[in-house]
This record gives sequence, C-alpha cells and structure tokens, in this order.
Amino acid sequence: MKQYLDNYNRWINSGILTQEEKNELLAIANDDDEIKLRFSSGLTFGTAGLRGTMKTGMNAMNVYTVAQATQGLANLIHKQGRAKEGVVIAYDCRNNSERFAKVSAEVLAAAEIPTYIFDALRPTPELSFALRELGCVAGINITASHNPKQYNGYKAYWDDGAQLPPEHANTVYEEICNTDIFNGVKRMDFDKAVAFGKVKLLGADMDEKYLQKVKEQIVNPDAVKNVADDLKIVYTPLHGTGHKLVPEILMRIGLKHIYTVEEQFVIDGNFPTVSKPNPEYAEVFELGIGIAEKVGSSLVIATDPDADRVGVMARAKDGKFHTITGNQMGALLLDYIITAYEETNTMPPLPYAVKSVVSTELVTKICKAHDVEMFNVLTGFKFIGEVIKNHEKTGEGSFLFGFEESYGYLKGTYARDKDAVVATMLICEMTAYYYSKGMTLCDALDGLFEKYGFCREFNVELYMEGVDGPQKMAAMLDSYRNNIPTELGGVSVTTFGDYNAETFVDVASGQRTPTGLPKTNMLIFKLENSDVVIIRPSGTEPKVKIYFLVIANDAQEADNRIANYRKSLNV
Repeated sequence: MKQYLDNYNRWINSGILTQEEKNELLAIANDDDEIKLRFSSGLTFGTAGLRGTMKTGMNAMNVYTVAQATQGLANLIHKQGRAKEGVVIAYDCRNNSERFAKVSAEVLAAAEIPTYIFDALRPTPELSFALRELGCVAGINITASHNPKQYNGYKAYWDDGAQLPPEHANTVYEEICNTDIFNGVKRMDFDKAVAFGKVKLLGADMDEKYLQKVKEQIVNPDAVKNVADDLKIVYTPLHGTGHKLVPEILMRIGLKHIYTVEEQFVIDGNFPTVSKPNPEYAEVFELGIGIAEKVGSSLVIATDPDADRVGVMARAKDGKFHTITGNQMGALLLDYIITAYEETNTMPPLPYAVKSVVSTELVTKICKAHDVEMFNVLTGFKFIGEVIKNHEKTGEGSFLFGFEESYGYLKGTYARDKDAVVATMLICEMTAYYYSKGMTLCDALDGLFEKYGFCREFNVELYMEGVDGPQKMAAMLDSYRNNIPTELGGVSVTTFGDYNAETFVDVASGQRTPTGLPKTNMLIFKLENSDVVIIRPSGTEPKVKIYFLVIANDAQEADNRIANYRKSLNV
C-alpha cells in the first residue's frame, strides 16, 4: 500500500481524533488526490514557521500539527538549556487561532517551560515586543497574516524578538520529524496549567508598555497638533487585531477625528466583508472610501488581521482615491522621517535604514541624498532585525526605518517584526505634516518623483497549488538557472544573480562574484537600463512572485517596459 494511504488509515484508526475529524477524513475516502495532498508529507517548518489550510491531516493546520510543532520548539529550548526563560504566545482573529494558541501552551506546560499567553487576540508586533520585555527565550504567534480565511499559521520567534534563525528552524523541523504526532507529544490541560501557575495570562499592562514604546517613535509631535482640529482619518482593522490599539494610539498622538468602518470592527475569522483581508487590495477599502467621501477625508487606512501590515488609499488631484503601494509608502515614510529630523535638528548620529532586496530603489536615492546608510537584506523581517541587532552589538549607528515592499514597516527597536500600529501612527503624522502644507500623500509622492525620478514597481503572482505545486515552482526557477536569458523586453541582461548559489554572474564575461547574503531560492536579473527583475517562491503561499523594479522618465514609459518584460517571461 502507498505510504500516504498508510498515513491516512493510521489517522482514521488512531482513536485520537474527534468524531467530527474522523468523519471529515471518511468523507474523502474515494478522493485519492485529496488523500495524497493531506498525507504524503507534513507541513514543512521553516524560518517562517508553518502555514497551511485548516483541515484534518499531516499537511494542514490543526491541533495535532500545531502540538507537534510546539513539541519540536520545546525540544529545541531544552537542548539549548534555556527552559527557565519561558515562552510567550499570541494569536489573531482567525478561526481556531485561540484554540491553537492554547494547545501550544498545553505542550509547553507539559514540557515544564514557563508560558505567557495573551488573554485575547493581539497584534503580531506586540508579541515581538512582549518577548523582549519579558526576557523570554522564544515566542509563538498563531496567525496567517493576510491570507484567505481557510488558512492559519504558526510563527516561532527567538530571544531577540525576530522569527527563528535558520539553524534553530532546522532543529525544530528535525525534532518534528522525529516526534510521533500522536504518541510523541505531551500536553497538560490548559485550565489546569493556568491554575498551577505554569501558564500566565498577559493583558492591559503589556498593552500599555507596548503603546508607550510605539508613541516614543513620533518624529515631530507638533505635526498632528497643528492640524488636529481639521484633519480627518478613516480606519479599518479588517475584522482583526488592530481594532483596539490602532485607534488608541491615534487618539494618544492628538487626532480628534477618527472615523472607523464599524462593519469591519467586528472580530470575525470568516472576514465577511472582503474576499481576502489583504490591505494590498483596493477592494478592502470600499467601505472606508464610502465613509471618507461622506466626512471629507483624504485618507483611508487598513491594517491586516494580525496588524503587522498596513495599506493606504489617498485622494489625488483628480478627486479620486488611489492606492499607495507598499514601496511608495516605504519611500514616503523614510523621506518624511529624515525630513522631520532635519527640520527639527534631531537627526540621531550615524543614521541607517534597511530594506529588502525586492523593495524600491527610490529609497536608496533618498538615503544617498541625505547621507543615510542603506542596507539591503533578503525578504523576511528577521533579516532587518539582524541588521539592527548587529548595530546594537557594535554600539554604532541609529536605526531610522526598515521596510518591505509587502506593506511592512518598523520604526524603533522595541520590536523586531513589522508593526502596523507604529506605521499607522507615523502615516497619520506624515499626513498631518503635508495637510498643513495643503498637500495629500499623493501630492507628496509626486514630489518625490519630481525630485528623484519616476519609479514604478509591479508584482506578478503565479499560484501553483496542489500536490505538484512545489515541483512546478522549482522547475520554473531551474529553467532560468539552466538557460540564463541574455535580454528581457529587448533590454540586455548585464547581471544574473542566483541567491541559492550565492553568486552573481556577469552575463557578458561569465565572471562570478558572491552575493554577500545568506542562501535563499531567489533569482535576480539586472538590466542594462538599471531596471531589475526578481523571481522567488513565496515563503508563505503556494506561488511564485515576480518583481519588476523600473526607473523611467514617466508612468507611460515604465508601464511599457513592464509590459515588455512580462511578454519576455510569458507572465
């Protein structure tokens, strides 16, 4: 019998499943493809933890895979001899998130590891902060961020507040593979663990400490104060964890007119008002824009369900609301932070900023113009955290700002993950600054393009779901490795970078040089006209992402180039 069928039958006959779970598996008895998808292998645990759809089986998010992963993390902690330092757990609004969080606490309690768990859903960045504040060795966050409702995830953090480094993630995965999912995991009843003091609840006291740190990141306190009587902001948490702390921080910095999308303040893991709770998508702003039109606001802000990403739509000169992309917001915020510090003569010594390789080069130009050092890192906020940590070790450099094109931003070193709470606060402060000048954020963006040149970034996502999805993604990237194109869209490729091989190749000469970054499955094409095309598989979803980073004279020229590049790549 095939191994996946053996696994399927073992689960059904385990005597461990609830009747509902058993019935779910019996219902797919004649669906060989679904059985193969669920039972050929387990979820892979990497530096981003686990992520998958919620259903019964090895290759899915459920109480058994969550408990097994936590047992793996507990084993790592004991191997490091750091059990006494404890672990903190947070969770978001998704279906089963609270349940998975409590199961994780049950495993840690049974492993004699002191555990702290929030008393209700909280933003992801507060988990990172609380871990550092409590001096814990690790953290667990149950969230699938902005994925569709059927997904959930498990993020593991280490003592610096960033997600697990590769060596620890590898150890956890090895422990998972060596732990029987039914017989190898020990759990202690959650209520009993709380009663015995093995699990402690975190509440408003931690919120207050976190909010104080967020508020410290204000750059110019007078910006909001000067226009507070008139400025109007519309905000939605998209049914998620930003529902309390985002409005609270906005009131604390002095905003008086905060309009909320009440339908989307309802905590609901089914996300009833949107098809996907992703602030990158214009559709999630429709209700907010309706409110903005009524009250006369020029800004609508949305945070994703775990409040680590933030998206914005702003009114432009044509009177309509336009999306400000993650790249554009990163450039706007960094430029504002630098400008505000310069105007108030408060620029800290040796300032530096950090961005991911796939993010806009506009910020590189901004930093160069203001003598701010810019660091490029791989995708994943833990790499931004590593740059911060390395600077803290040397005692040199002042961190100004870090961001990724996927709508993630951080100012301050109190956390080591992207933070939509602090980002929303800064976006409102920046909006107030430009409002006092009679400008919207769209006007400010036009000003950046006039000063530094027009930049356009565009992404294509190719979903490759199913059992053969990973093989399809690998085959796509390998096809470019084996046949490096000499041109894209009629423009010569000057450099080909393979981050898996950790090398750049000069296409004309064949000369190889190191990338200087950790090994990862990503390809980059640098073109003769300074444009860049990047291809990489997503770390959280079954898709390949293609990034086009273009510097042109105007929008039409940029769009034409991107169209030509897409035609060359057949995407």
